[in-house]
Amino acid sequence: MKISKFLVIIFLCFGLYSCGNSDSKITDTNSEEQTQQEENDANENEAKGLVFVDEYSIPADLSFEETRVGGLSGIDYANGQWYLISDDPNTSRFYTADIVYNSSGFTDFQFSSVVIFKDTSGVIFNDGFNDPEAIRIDGETIIWTSEGNINNNQPPSVNFSNGEGDLINTATLASRYNDFSENNGPLQNGAFEGLSLSADNQGYWVSMELPLQQDGPAPTTASTNSHVRVAFIDKTTGAMGEEFAYKLDPVARAATLGTSFELNGVVEILAVSSTKFLFLERSFATGYADGGYNIKIYEVDTSNATDISSIEALDGADFISATKTLLFDFEDIRPELTNGLLYNLEGMTFGSNFENGNRSLLIIADNNFNAIVPQLNQCILLEWID
Repeated sequence: MKISKFLVIIFLCFGLYSCGNSDSKITDTNSEEQTQQEENDANENEAKGLVFVDEYSIPADLSFEETRVGGLSGIDYANGQWYLISDDPNTSRFYTADIVYNSSGFTDFQFSSVVIFKDTSGVIFNDGFNDPEAIRIDGETIIWTSEGNINNNQPPSVNFSNGEGDLINTATLASRYNDFSENNGPLQNGAFEGLSLSADNQGYWVSMELPLQQDGPAPTTASTNSHVRVAFIDKTTGAMGEEFAYKLDPVARAATLGTSFELNGVVEILAVSSTKFLFLERSFATGYADGGYNIKIYEVDTSNATDISSIEALDGADFISATKTLLFDFEDIRPELTNGLLYNLEGMTFGSNFENGNRSLLIIADNNFNAIVPQLNQCILLEWID
C-alpha cells in the first residue's frame, strides 16, 4: 500500500513539473486510476478464499440416548438439519443435531436424535466389520460409506439407508475394490473415506483415503507418487462409472520420539461444480505434543483429468491426474485453536449461508473415542469468500 501511494505522489509531482502540459495531465490521471485499480484488484484477491470464524469442542464425556458421542468422522447439512456419522464399528450410527452460528461464531450445538444402522433384515450392524466414515443426505435417503475390515476380508461399501437406519441397497463396486489377492485391493483403513453428492444431483462421488495396492505406494515423507481414485456412482443404477486420480502430498513430517506411524490421505470431498471439488487432505505422524496433524483444503479441477475407470493398475500407467490448488492450510490458524491443538479432522460440509450471503464450511474431528491419546471432537467453522 505504501509503495502504491508513493508512486501516486511521484506521478502528481511530475504533472505539476510539466507546467500545464495537457498530455502530461492525461497521463497522470490514467496512471493514478491504473494504480488504484491495481490496489483494488490486489485487495479483492486477498479477500477471496477460506477464512477462520470459530471453533467449538463437543465435551469428551458427552453421552446421548445411551450412546457415547464420539468417532464423528462425517458431517452433512440438508433440509435445515445437521447429520453426523459415528465410526463406532460395534454400533454403527448417525446423529442429528441443531448447530447454530453466525459470522461471529457458534451460538448453539445440541444433539437431537440418534439412529442405529441396520441391515436388510433389521439387525443392527454390530459385528465390528463396519467402519462408517462419510455421510450424505439425498432427499429421504442416507448415503454412507464403510471402509470395511480389509484384514478380515470385509470389503468397503457405499450404502443407502432410510431415515430409520434400515439398509435399502448398496452400490455396485468395480471389482478392484473387492480384490483381496496379493498386492491388490484396498489397504486396511485406507478405503472409502470421502463422499459427495454430484453437482448435477445425478449421482455421488466416493474417494479412497489411500491408493489401492496396485495403484502405487502410500505416501511417505519422501517425494511421493501416490494417487487415490475418486469414482462416480450413478444414482439410478447404483453402479460405478468414471473415475479420476488425485495425487497425494507426502507425509508432512516424520514420526518422532521412537514412534513410527505416519500417513497422509484424502478424508473428505465436496463437489462444487461438474469439474471443481474441495478435498480435505490430512497428514498425521506420532510423537508430537501438538497432535501430529497437518491438514489442508485443496481446490481440485478435473477438467483435464483422465477417466481411469478402465485402468486396472495406476502404478506405471499413463494418465493425467486432477490438478490441485491450496485453498486453506490449518497450520495458519493453529494459534487461534484451543491450546494450539489441531485434531483428527475428517468430516466437511457446506452449511447455511452467513448473513452476508457467503457460504459456510464446517469441518469436524473424529476423536477416535480417545482410544490412544486424549482428543477432542473439534468443530471448525470457516467462511468461503468467493
